[in-house]
Formats: sequence, structure tokens, C-alpha cells
Amino acid sequence: MGTSKVYFADMRCKVGDSLLNKLDRLIRKAGIEQIDFNQKYVAIKIHFGEPGNLAFLRPNFAKVVADRIKALGGKPFLTDCNTLYVGRRNNALVHMDAAFENGYSPLSTGVQNIIADGLKGTDDVEVPIPGGIYCKTAKIGRAIMDADIVVSLNHFKGHEGAGFGGALKNIGMGSGSRAGKMLMHNDGKPEVDQNACTGCKTCTKYCNQNAITFDSNKKAKIDHNLCVGCGRCIGVCNFHAISNESGTSNDTLNSKIAEFTQAVLHGRPNFHVSVVNQVSPYCDCHGESDAAVVPDIGIFASFDPVALDHACIDAVNAAPAIPTSILSEREHTHKDSNKNEDHFTNIHPTTDWRVQIAHAEKIGLGSGTYELITVK
Repeated sequence: MGTSKVYFADMRCKVGDSLLNKLDRLIRKAGIEQIDFNQKYVAIKIHFGEPGNLAFLRPNFAKVVADRIKALGGKPFLTDCNTLYVGRRNNALVHMDAAFENGYSPLSTGVQNIIADGLKGTDDVEVPIPGGIYCKTAKIGRAIMDADIVVSLNHFKGHEGAGFGGALKNIGMGSGSRAGKMLMHNDGKPEVDQNACTGCKTCTKYCNQNAITFDSNKKAKIDHNLCVGCGRCIGVCNFHAISNESGTSNDTLNSKIAEFTQAVLHGRPNFHVSVVNQVSPYCDCHGESDAAVVPDIGIFASFDPVALDHACIDAVNAAPAIPTSILSEREHTHKDSNKNEDHFTNIHPTTDWRVQIAHAEKIGLGSGTYELITVK
């Protein structure tokens, strides 16, 4: 594919001009008004944030996007699907509670929240994946597929399974129903390093499948017959005792994320915005957020989610590591062992984020080559 345009605005604001005004200028300059929104239902795909996590996007950003869509005659709603793992977003009741607790309500955003895969995460649609290699169909939350237009509003960050989380992750993984998420995760199963395990049992609190038990030596063991491979235990282990032993499983996960994104976007108008601030090392699905790894960078917008993600990756990699962050710690370790790769590889050395971009290009989802256009 050719070169795609990605529009960028930094975080600087003159007195009297807010970042929210700047966001509205950015999305208009990037061409959101080219879409015919008149009387169309618009799914604004967002992550409401797991309670306890403070890195998720403020609802103020969502209001700007929703207000612009309404001004263009559209009918927007904020949406996400239920999670696979234990937490406060694994059914629609607690998911809505979590959204309200984190400030996402019609009073703050001007639009309704809809949990796309319903009460128990079972309200989905099986959607063909054009060009799918790992999956021929995807199970997507029904409300997302019922929409006429998809707009993604993404918090750009690191991710323990995918390397990074941006537009592709927000759309592909986030739009999958609980069954869809299982399809994406089921290629690899984590293993426990018995020498590193301290027996703290934190991992058991996050396993929705009751797949983790402890032996007489208080060491964790994962029953692969019960495990669905969601990888949540990997992210919550403070002692790096759990990892995905298969060298290809994270590659497969990244490829499936791209394919599910293709299922969601194919044949419909779509537009994408990524906010690169509070760049946390892990997903906003965690009930906590580690310190940002780089300084706040800005906001990006594009019709091409692949180009958008690549532009955000490049911007983060060009930024200096914050000295007190996990990135700085990992860079120091990798320098000592002559393994000083990019920021995302330093944070999550067992996954290769490039696979997600490359596979998305391969199946025709977008282009990893972009032209960056700055908006003041």
C-alpha cells in the first residue's frame, strides 16, 4: 500500500486555547468531516479503564469527538466489549459501573455508553475476515457491528502480550466478544518459573478460569486444560515468574488482533484518534497503572489505523525514557547485556510489536508508511 497521512498536534497550549480545542481542530484537519455522518449510528470504540488504573483517557477527550460527530448529524455512542479475565468489566453491569466511576457518563460526555457484547459477553456476531490467515471469522460485539460508522479513540501505551496498545489493539481485541477474545488468546498458554515464583497468589485473583493452583512448596502451576491463554497472569506477576514459553504465540496474538480489526472495519467508514499521554508500560485493563515511561507527546489522527499506530510507535521510541520509570530500569539492564532495543522491546522483550503492523499491512488493513502533518 502507499503512504497514508497522519495528523499530529503536540500537547502545548497557549493561554486561552485548551487541548480540547486543539483536538477538535486536529480531527477536522485530518478529514473527519469527509465522512457522511447524517443520521448514522457511530460507535466510538474506547476503553473505559479498569477502576484503580489512572492512565486511561479522560472522558473530556471523548466529549470532543462525540460533539463533533453530533454537529455533523451523527448519532454517536461510546462502546467497549466485556473482558475475558476477572475484574470489574467482565459483565455489562460491573462494566457500566466502572465506566461511571471513571467519569464516563452522559453527564460528562453527552452520549450513552453501550456494552457491545451484552450482559454476559455473549451477544456477538460472527463476521468474515477478508484476507484472514489465522482466523476466517471473528466474533464481534453486536452493537459495534450494528453501527454504521466506527471511530476509535485510543490511549497509546505498552502491552504485555502485544508489545503496544493503540488503534489496532483497541479495535481488534476490544471489539471481540468474550468468545472472540478467547479465539485471539487461545494459541499460547503461559508457564511458571518455579524458581522465581514466591507463592504470593496474586495471579489467582485474576484468573477467571480457576486454572492456577499451588503445590506443597507454594509454587504456582497452570492447568493448560483450563487456561484460555488470556495472559492476564503474566501482567500481574511482580516477580516475572510467569511467561509465555511459546516463541510464536505472541506473534499469533498480534496477527489475530490485526485480523479482528479487519473484521470490524471492512466495508464501513472509519476514523481513528490516538492520545499519546501517560504512556504506561501495561494495558489500561490493569487495576493499577505504573508510572509513564516517556513524557507526554501529543495527539494523532488518521483514516489509516496501521499508519496511525506506526506513527505513535515512532514518536514514543524517539522520546527519552523517564529516569524513574520501568523503561529506564529495563534499558539499563539491556545495555549491560548488549540488548538495547527499542522502548517497547525493552519493556516487553518476549513479544515483537512489528508483527502486528506487518500482518495488518499483509491483509490490506492499512499502510505502515506514513506522512506526518503537524496541526497547530
